[in-house]
Amino acid sequence: MSTGRIVAGALAPHPPHLVYAENPPQNEPRSEGGWEVLRWGYERLRKDLAKTDYDVILVHSPHWKTRTGNHLLAVPQLSGLSVDPIFPNLFRYTFDMKVDVELAKAIHAEGQARKLEMSLMENPEFRVDYGTIISCHLANPAWDKPIVAVSSNSTYFDFSNEMGQDEMARLGEATRAAIEQTGRKALLLASCSLSHRHFTTESELPEDMSKEHITHHGQYLWDMRVIELMKQGRTRELMDILPDFTEQAISETKDGSLAWLLAALDYPSFPAEVYGYGSVIGTGNAVVGWIQSIGTANVANSR
Repeated sequence: MSTGRIVAGALAPHPPHLVYAENPPQNEPRSEGGWEVLRWGYERLRKDLAKTDYDVILVHSPHWKTRTGNHLLAVPQLSGLSVDPIFPNLFRYTFDMKVDVELAKAIHAEGQARKLEMSLMENPEFRVDYGTIISCHLANPAWDKPIVAVSSNSTYFDFSNEMGQDEMARLGEATRAAIEQTGRKALLLASCSLSHRHFTTESELPEDMSKEHITHHGQYLWDMRVIELMKQGRTRELMDILPDFTEQAISETKDGSLAWLLAALDYPSFPAEVYGYGSVIGTGNAVVGWIQSIGTANVANSR
């Protein structure tokens, strides 16, 4: 009998500013800090994940965009230089990662069984996108676990938020089934912001926190509504309003990462842990975790 399961999932936003602010050796630009609330939130997430037994990280990124279907990394080892096309002054990162090809192929098969268009990315020279790298780095800077990266397709943009969300729900189900079948203990990362209206100009000093704030109050109110549903364990209700939130908050959830995560987690009813919320260049970002061992313990203690 398979013992595979998803042990934890996290909303893990990927502003390159957070890696830039921490000055890891892999990233060429140097900073004076900044965005501490979010970075400390990631620190708290990492402390909880350190108490959790997992052997692979799966990440769904808005910045690996594919026109047709859902693609998965399927090369055992990938390395190179990833440069953020919008912020090359902040993120020029030398990556070196292992990929769980067996799990990627299992997700590919499970997706096809659910009538999804699936592809394996088998180009050994492929440059991994910065969304995948940043979320993986911030969740696990040791890079001592293999990953599986999942692309974001164009269904939301070509058809509707509702149709895109339905497809991501099926992809989440396929992901969960493949994890169970292969016996993996998996951490899942939804690499996206919440509200996503950017500033149109950059400060002379990017890490000058006196310039940082949410773009407008309406975005903040939407973000707080979504976060409150997470805190209350009302993830099915969150899925119901997600298309409207995506439209009204111009949210990065339009690429499907959060819907994929919630479906893969089978819509957890225990309260999520909100590790941090903050703004980066006007966007709203939350570091949020659903860790099964913590959630189960909290539910038991509340009885």
